[in-house]
Amino acid sequence: MAKRSVLSIAVGTAMLSLSGLAQTPSPTPTQELQPLTVTATRLATPEDRSPSAISVISDSDIDQHQYRFASDALQSVPGVNVVQTGVPGQLTSVFIRGTRSDQTQVLLDGIPFNQGLSGAFNFADFTNDNIGRIEVIRGPQSALYGSQASGGVINLITRRGEGQPTGSAYFEGGSYNSFREAGGASGQFGPIDFSFGISRYDTENSRQNNDYRSVVLLGDVGFSPVKALRIGLVYYYNYADVGLPNTIFNPQPYDNFRTERWLLAPTFEFTPTDWWRNKVYFAYDQERQINNPNRVDPFTGATRGMFRRFQLEYQTDITPVNWLTVTAGTYYNHVNVYQERPETLLGNPLIRDKTENLAGFGQLKLTPVQNLDLYGGIRYDRFRGYAGRFTYRLAGNYLVPCTGTILRSSYGTGFTPPSSQDKIFGGNPNLFADRDKGFDIGFEQPLADDRLRIGANFFYSTSSNTVGFNSNFEAFNLGQDRIQGVELFAVARPLPNLTLSASYTYLDAITTSGADISQPAGSRLPRRPRNQFFGSITYTWCQRFDTTLELVTVNARQDENFGAPNVNLEDYTVLRFACEYRFADFFSVFGRVENLTDEKYAEVNGFPALGRTFYGGLRLRF
Repeated sequence: MAKRSVLSIAVGTAMLSLSGLAQTPSPTPTQELQPLTVTATRLATPEDRSPSAISVISDSDIDQHQYRFASDALQSVPGVNVVQTGVPGQLTSVFIRGTRSDQTQVLLDGIPFNQGLSGAFNFADFTNDNIGRIEVIRGPQSALYGSQASGGVINLITRRGEGQPTGSAYFEGGSYNSFREAGGASGQFGPIDFSFGISRYDTENSRQNNDYRSVVLLGDVGFSPVKALRIGLVYYYNYADVGLPNTIFNPQPYDNFRTERWLLAPTFEFTPTDWWRNKVYFAYDQERQINNPNRVDPFTGATRGMFRRFQLEYQTDITPVNWLTVTAGTYYNHVNVYQERPETLLGNPLIRDKTENLAGFGQLKLTPVQNLDLYGGIRYDRFRGYAGRFTYRLAGNYLVPCTGTILRSSYGTGFTPPSSQDKIFGGNPNLFADRDKGFDIGFEQPLADDRLRIGANFFYSTSSNTVGFNSNFEAFNLGQDRIQGVELFAVARPLPNLTLSASYTYLDAITTSGADISQPAGSRLPRRPRNQFFGSITYTWCQRFDTTLELVTVNARQDENFGAPNVNLEDYTVLRFACEYRFADFFSVFGRVENLTDEKYAEVNGFPALGRTFYGGLRLRF
């Protein structure tokens, strides 16, 4: 595989270099109309001109496929593995290209949104209410977005209100006494734009002490006194109450976990000229956690946790000439976390941690010839208690005008500081940040007037200083990982109302250090499948009846078995069907079947997923 890796780099670099030698005509109108994305470069960039592997899930995709949670939508993205600890409401993690879940930087409208003790993001509670699109960038992005972005970035972008105000509401019910009510609206009144979405979800799920309750509110409101200035406010609130039954091998009939989280983020966007753009945000978010465990648990007892964070970022983009754009900015982050454990028999009943991060970043975008974009970025992060760290990224994109072929490649470095959880529960406050580096190279090819689009990416990364445990169960920087793989994808639109899509990911992710007793050298990283396939067929009948059939196949997985070799998990294939019939523009009915074939499987050992479930409801639009 190493020989193939070297060959892929050489061939891809040669293609990118040779393709940029000749002057080429301007892009076709079709290429110019590509949707704009912001996450891959921090600039408004058409998808075809992104130097990184990017996937965009639009609000129309979310509606047609009936993706209620962001994690549902992310399963359709190549290179992304979603792991849910059993049923809805339980811990849900996302792994991009085999990297750890705390190496995926989750953003809400560009604002870092990862959570407290672990530094990872729990997707269990984040719904798609008022989400305009989801941008997923795969590959090292620390030079753009900091320490949590070694594996990639997921940007959850709210709708921006415009035009005549509109709204919608829906109600659905289904298996296991599941009920969901949701509504939202967006629009514009003169200089004021707004959007919001709100929902409540209740379900009993399939086991004792497995119920789940959640309320979510997400919105954005803005005021534009002049065209060049927008003053906005992004707001988010979530309350969730979930029973924790533990594994089927050791059930807990009473354990319960409640979280309450909110975020307020004033934003300022100022564009005095076409060549100078500025954005500032100040964000404050807070999360409370209360865990009431089974009283037969003699070790931990009830816990109460608090997470508070302040963030401030300024970014400016200057385009003095049409072939050069300079991006620069600064970022500040202050986090306080603590947890009270008054009944614990292990360790301190009150644990605390404080993190402070100050960073500066810069990027140059060069267009030396038409259709060739080159990017170079650098970032310096300084953390409280850690030495400063530089990260950098080099990337390029070339659009071959005569064939429409897109060639892209990137190389980047990253780092992930130890989380509060690593430092506190591992008993070692002196851990180092791990170091990461990786590259990818790929292409996309539109065919038949873009009715068919195929593509592939090859990726490779290494990580060192990963936190692990020695024989005394103390945390140290012991681990080293090596990850490589291939992503293949295709989208076909042979008929106006028919869309076929498919993706396949091959992943080879192993640990290369034998010092960590939980992961012997050569073992596969847990919960990362070697093979993953996603397929989807959507068709609209008579302009009124939308149907979607999806298939997910996952195989060759292992789960961790602390202090012993990993255990194998069974392969699984899951089918999903969704449909909606519009009686009129303002009224429709819908339904879906999850796990159509009633597959028996678990994404995490001991936590079975739901079997076949049915949901149905009605939607109003106004």
